[in-house]
Amino acid sequence: MNGKKGLLVGVANEHSIAWGCAKVLHEAGATLAITYQNEKAKPHVEPLAKQVSSPIFLPLDVTNEAQLNALFQTIQTRWDKLDFIIHSIAFAPKSDLQGRVIDSSREGFSIAMDVSCHSLIRLAKAAEPLMSDGGAILTMSYYGAEKVVSNYNLMGPVKAALEASVRYLAVELGSKKIRVNAISPGPVATRAASGLADFDKLMEKAAKEAPLHQLVSLESIGETAAFLLSNKAKHITGQVIYVDSGYNIRD
Repeated sequence: MNGKKGLLVGVANEHSIAWGCAKVLHEAGATLAITYQNEKAKPHVEPLAKQVSSPIFLPLDVTNEAQLNALFQTIQTRWDKLDFIIHSIAFAPKSDLQGRVIDSSREGFSIAMDVSCHSLIRLAKAAEPLMSDGGAILTMSYYGAEKVVSNYNLMGPVKAALEASVRYLAVELGSKKIRVNAISPGPVATRAASGLADFDKLMEKAAKEAPLHQLVSLESIGETAAFLLSNKAKHITGQVIYVDSGYNIRD
């Protein structure tokens, strides 16, 4: 990853999947731009950005078009290119997330789809001109996109849409040598995951039933991300790569 410059969206604290990726990529020689959601989040993210010597550290609420434009203008001015993006964000209003899908509100569904899925499309569109020599875009999904997982609820349809978006973006950007993939990690104790009901039981089930009988680590997710973003994965695009100790192959 030496010489590569990338954007990480989704670092919230040291338990974030995006932070696990940032550490591995930094150690591999990549230069990273890191965003924070708002002023409340900034004190938790800024020390992490300093740890990986991030030269670009800016706010990004993905629903704020002005912030998105300012971020990519800064990247263009400072770097004049972008080699990769990691999109690692998801959100649904708690009342919609913890209820049945059939009971979800129109507003809650729209918010969840906008923040968790369409934001990937907006980032890809903004990055396309900066990836004139090719690039790689990576997002984070979950097994609940493919199978019904208890208490995953609204995020199931949303992540399914995210995975479909990965495939369509991969085809649309492939002629420009821009690859688009998703990682589907096993359950990880992140702040976002804490919004799911009985998440601890989900982790216990994964550790018990996965063929390797262990939960995945942030580092292992980061190592897979680094591979998929590197030239070693130059022929991999439009894929959902499971990093879940084999849990997804079980019935």
